[in-house]
Amino acid sequence: EGLEALRADIRTSLSSKLVAQRSPASSFVEVPVGTEIDVRLTDSLDSGTAMVEDRFEGATMADVLVGGRVAIPAGAVVRGVVTAVDPATRTNRTARMTVTFDQVTVNGEAHAIRGTVTEAIEGSGIKGEAGRLGVGAGAGALIGGLLGGVKGALVGVAIGGAGTLAATEGKEVRVPQGSVLRVRLDSPVQMYAAR
Repeated sequence: EGLEALRADIRTSLSSKLVAQRSPASSFVEVPVGTEIDVRLTDSLDSGTAMVEDRFEGATMADVLVGGRVAIPAGAVVRGVVTAVDPATRTNRTARMTVTFDQVTVNGEAHAIRGTVTEAIEGSGIKGEAGRLGVGAGAGALIGGLLGGVKGALVGVAIGGAGTLAATEGKEVRVPQGSVLRVRLDSPVQMYAAR
């Protein structure tokens, strides 16, 4: 009788601790504005063929941590959209394409985001030379740096304000599949921690 009461007390105590660990308040996180996420493209982008409102996808390369918890795990699907495109022509030799990211899917749940591209990085296994690209006044910084499995800045593409990709060699903007885009969150994202 006393032993059964003790077991019941222990079960109650353990179950209340499990409920507390799983409560929404303890697993709810907010990914702050300015957080940068590296996204490896699963689709390629080309200003010669892209149209406004074309969708494309990529996957996050590393866990995004908030307060020591994983908010967005590596491999989460991130969706982007082409918001403006200006292909190269004989008279307009500078092709431009603006892309934004509008959704991340974590544990099967889609979350709206507002993300701007700040850097285009060439992925490993993609042909071309790594190098540093110049960016016009008012544009985000673009420096070819090393990032696990990534060779350096994507040659021939510069990033302007509002995530505009511009061809620097008078050709179409081409961002191959497997390239990494660094995306800055322009609004906070509220979600349950992935783990």
